Amino acid sequence: MRRLAVLFALLFVAACDVPVATTATDPRIQSSRAVGMSRADFAAVQSIVEPTAERECRNRTAGLNCDFLINIDPNRNAPPNAFQTLDKSGRPRIVFTQAMLGQLANRDELAFVMSHEAAHHIRNHLARQRQNAISGAIILGGLATLAGGTPSDIANAQDLGATVGARGYSKEFELEADELGTIITHRAGYRPSVGVQFFYRLPDPGDRFLGTHPPNPERINVVQSTIRRYGLN
Repeated sequence: MRRLAVLFALLFVAACDVPVATTATDPRIQSSRAVGMSRADFAAVQSIVEPTAERECRNRTAGLNCDFLINIDPNRNAPPNAFQTLDKSGRPRIVFTQAMLGQLANRDELAFVMSHEAAHHIRNHLARQRQNAISGAIILGGLATLAGGTPSDIANAQDLGATVGARGYSKEFELEADELGTIITHRAGYRPSVGVQFFYRLPDPGDRFLGTHPPNPERINVVQSTIRRYGLN
């Protein structure tokens, strides 16, 4: 067991040694104030972003289900959140909680968040995350086996490997979705330069090891760089 602990400690030290660059928030941009979006706002934005995201999906992928279903969670008590998932048939779903709508300041922010979630699907992040988790479980489980671990040790190592594998690229996936989400927002006729101001009101997660989201300044920088690179308004 001690050999396993030492092995895992070495793996974690190696992983922690990877630096992540951050950038300062642009002081020229003033953060907006959340006023909340109505169901009418949601329907209006959805009617434009959904077909735009579907076109982007078909243009960028082959064989991926691009028939998005975007809706509001009926649970009034659900905390603020927006997420992308798949239904039982493999159809991509984007879900906004009602509390999440209350956190948004304007339709540009709503379009940006919606486009960001669509980008997760277009970039196939769920499947990639699942594969990373499987690979992590196999690797650490194999190392535990070679180290002479008990069945319990091996199972724990597999669980740990799956967690590390699933989260290992989470920040990278978020930045990929920010970049493509910026493009989709623009192509839907909304302003990513305004939508990105949502990040100024989010609590900054910082640069935590195995955290799922990158620091807010880094995300803002990706959006601003994408706007400049592609000449978006």
